[in-house]
Amino acid sequence: MSLIGKAALAMWWDMSDSHRSEFEHWHTHEHFPERLGIPGFRRVTRWTSADGDEGVFVMYELDDYEVLASPAYLARLNAPTPWSARLMPHHRNMVRSQCRVLESGGINPARNALTIRLSPASGRDQELRAALGRMSRHIPFEPGFAGLHLLRHETPSIPATVEQKIRGNADGTADWVLVVCGYEADALRALAERELSSESLVEMGAARGAERGFYALSCSATPFDIADAPAFTTAAR
Repeated sequence: MSLIGKAALAMWWDMSDSHRSEFEHWHTHEHFPERLGIPGFRRVTRWTSADGDEGVFVMYELDDYEVLASPAYLARLNAPTPWSARLMPHHRNMVRSQCRVLESGGINPARNALTIRLSPASGRDQELRAALGRMSRHIPFEPGFAGLHLLRHETPSIPATVEQKIRGNADGTADWVLVVCGYEADALRALAERELSSESLVEMGAARGAERGFYALSCSATPFDIADAPAFTTAAR
């Protein structure tokens, strides 16, 4: 089983410990159902840093790339709930990539995730994609692993949204995104040090400067999971 759909929204940010508990409550019980109620949103998964820092990684799996500019999605981005508006300024150092799925093999999600934000070296796009595509066909089925997914960012032609303005700064983007999932954290770290080390990626066709992060599963849901959930009110928030 690969990612659901042909597109994904990959997001990273920092959330301070002083707001972490409320954030996870809001993100799980208000934000997940809100986003999964939008046509084309198929699954959302949240991981938190496995290294004890403030990092959060979230991935939405989408039917297709056009969902990212759909009227239903833009309506939500431009009309955040009061609770969302209060927490948005605490999403610090946001990196937000609207992506097409290039390669996908195995399972998502799993208990552990390695993300690599990278770019192809000049003229080596196809070479890099082919090398990572080959990995997607065997790494997910090796001991300790579950899935490997390659995404490529494209910026949709839409104006800045209210949510972006509330966060205060322009969101960063990752050019290409590699997500490796597994049930053994040590297997992911070994992969990052060997087959996906900085030098190995350069040999495959990547530019220097790839950024890595290790994450632990926090929560995941599909529209089926929230179909019978009670309406969540923010009136008292």
